[in-house]
Amino acid sequence: MPKRILPLICLFVCCRALAQPIEWPNHRKAAIVLTYDDALRSQLDVAIPQLRRSRFKATFFLTSDIDSQSIPRWRAVAKKGFELGNHSLFHPCSDSNDNPISSTRYTPQQMVREIDAMNRLLFAVDGKNGRTYAYPCAETTVGGQDYVDTLRRYGVVKYARVGGDTDAVITDVSHLDPLRVPAFGLEDSVGAEVLIDFVKSVEQCGGMGVIMFHGVGGDYITTPSGVHQALLDYLARNRKTIWVATFREAMDFVMKNR
Repeated sequence: MPKRILPLICLFVCCRALAQPIEWPNHRKAAIVLTYDDALRSQLDVAIPQLRRSRFKATFFLTSDIDSQSIPRWRAVAKKGFELGNHSLFHPCSDSNDNPISSTRYTPQQMVREIDAMNRLLFAVDGKNGRTYAYPCAETTVGGQDYVDTLRRYGVVKYARVGGDTDAVITDVSHLDPLRVPAFGLEDSVGAEVLIDFVKSVEQCGGMGVIMFHGVGGDYITTPSGVHQALLDYLARNRKTIWVATFREAMDFVMKNR
C-alpha cells in the first residue's frame, strides 16, 4: 500500500469519532490556511503572483532576513491583504537542525524577547498589531525548555503554528491550543497529489488544515511551481465549499465560534 494513503485512512477513521464539525463561513465545508516560512525570494517571485492570480490570501512568516530590497515588496504584499507573521528575528533551532543560529543557549524569556523584537520590526513594515507566530524548525523548546507557556504568559503573539505534522487535520476545535496549532509539513519536491489528498481529507472531516510551505519554485524544501499552482487550481475549483483564509482570519473565526 502506498505510504501516502496510510494517513488518509487514519484520518477517515478519526473523523468518524470526532465531534460535529464547525460551520465555516458561508456554509463552506472546510477551511484551508496556506502558510510560507522564512521570507524567501521565491515566495515573492513565484508564490505570491500565483496566489494573486487565483484570488487567494495567505500568511508569510518572516524573519529579520528581510532587508532594504525586500521590505518594500513585503510592505506591498501586506497592502494587498496578505498576512505577515512572526518567525523570530534569527530563526534559532536545536543543533540537530542545519541552522546557523543554535537555540541551545537560549532561555524561554530570551526567546520571547526576540519574538517581541520581531513584532516591532514587522510593525514598521505593515503597521499592524496582533501578530501570529510560527515556531522556527517547528520546535517549541529552546535550551531544553518548552517556551509555549512563557509565550502565553507574556502575550506577545495571538496565535502560533507548530508545523511538521503529516496528519494535521484539525476538527476538535474546542480543545485546540491557539499557541500549538498543528500544520501539514512538506518534504522537498512534494507531488500535487499529496497536497490535494490532504485538502480532500480536511474536506471529508469538515475541519481546518494548515499547510506549511518554504520555497516555491526555488530556494529550499522546494515545492515545484507547477505543484503549487495545481493546489491553487483545485482550491479555486472548490471555492464554494472550501474557505481559504489567512492564519489569523481562520483562528479568529475558530476562537469566536468554538
